[in-house]
Amino acid sequence: MAVQTTGTSQPTAPTDSTAGVSLGPAVALSCRECGERLPLGPVFACAECFGPLEIAYELPGGDPEALRARIAAGPNSIWRYAPLLPVPADVTDRPGTNPGFTQLVKADNLARELGVTGSLHIKDDSGNPTHSFKDRVVAIAVEAAHAFGFTTLSCSSTGNLAGAVGAAAARAGFRSCVFIPHDLEQGKVVMAAVYGGELVGIEGNYDEVNRFCSELIGDPLGEGWGFVNVNLRPYYAEGSKTLAYEICEQLGWRLPDQLVVPIASGSQLTKIDKGLKELIAVGLVEDRPYRIFGAQAAGCSPVSRAYKEGHEVVRPVKPDTIAKSLAIGNPADGPYVLDIARRTGGSVEDVTDAQIVDAIKQLARTEGIFAETAGGVTVGVTRKLLESGELDPSLSTVVLNTGDGLKTLDAVAPTTGPTATIRPSLDAFRAAGLAS
Repeated sequence: MAVQTTGTSQPTAPTDSTAGVSLGPAVALSCRECGERLPLGPVFACAECFGPLEIAYELPGGDPEALRARIAAGPNSIWRYAPLLPVPADVTDRPGTNPGFTQLVKADNLARELGVTGSLHIKDDSGNPTHSFKDRVVAIAVEAAHAFGFTTLSCSSTGNLAGAVGAAAARAGFRSCVFIPHDLEQGKVVMAAVYGGELVGIEGNYDEVNRFCSELIGDPLGEGWGFVNVNLRPYYAEGSKTLAYEICEQLGWRLPDQLVVPIASGSQLTKIDKGLKELIAVGLVEDRPYRIFGAQAAGCSPVSRAYKEGHEVVRPVKPDTIAKSLAIGNPADGPYVLDIARRTGGSVEDVTDAQIVDAIKQLARTEGIFAETAGGVTVGVTRKLLESGELDPSLSTVVLNTGDGLKTLDAVAPTTGPTATIRPSLDAFRAAGLAS
């Protein structure tokens, strides 16, 4: 018997509304607010209440051991989880970047410094094709773009997504045109441009870039364009679930007790929670409590502020932080992040730019992982939550690093460099105090 799931906890019956579109177990779109169901298509908002749409599934039922064996026999990429994703059965037959199955690093050195007595792991997504978790979400969006006949891939981006779209479009044979704030880190600009698509800088912050893209969708200029994080957003967002799937599989099909997840739009955190609930529903993991903690930079912390003040509404802010990949001042999924943090017994915390830089260096020094600023946010928040007693040091904890530090060199460059510069002689080496 199949397991039916939607964006809410309420099961719904499958429909025949896919109208010939084959996206695996996906059967419809479902409004996260009112539950209205729509056919699968390139839409992201409910026509009844304007709430966000999610994928509704008929997930595989039956013997969990058989499903585990099927997953284990799959490729070392997110496509091993194809039975749980909105993608066609032949997804591996087309050219793609094939992201996922990145390292889950047991961080014993960092654990000792932080006073963690339980297990501490870093889910290091810098090993993806364009060195960020965005390759996961884009790979799912590309399959939707194929299904709906789009010819151009686009996005609004704080940097990582632009690179992921450019690479995926090049591999899959789409034209790409992506939009970014004009003042991004140079490493991310170069990486987004090198794939040969159009890269357009917008004079403004991410929220202004996103508004422009929403206008372009409604204009004839946008005909045939699939905006991965706008009109393809319901499909795109599902890629973040694969982080939950991988973490649990890499832990021996166990739920971690605690997860620390960065917040930009908030979608990644909400979809990790959705992925964990789906694994429970199909019997791949034991149903037991877990806690999810959200992490923001203090210079863009609207969700953290709302959590601390006990609000249900997230009030927009103007970002001012080195963590530009998280600099979304009006996070679309902010209210849902608050719900998940409170429901699971987690919380939402933030750290300053100085704490972000210090955390980047600590992770690099202890575990050999050079995280981008978003990883500095999660490690810094983990440290802060341990100091406040909100994070239990005796439990199993997974901290996400979602990108490569080579993309955000400017954050650490002013305080990082050669230990010494000497003449090429042993005497100079001794004089510098480096011989011991």
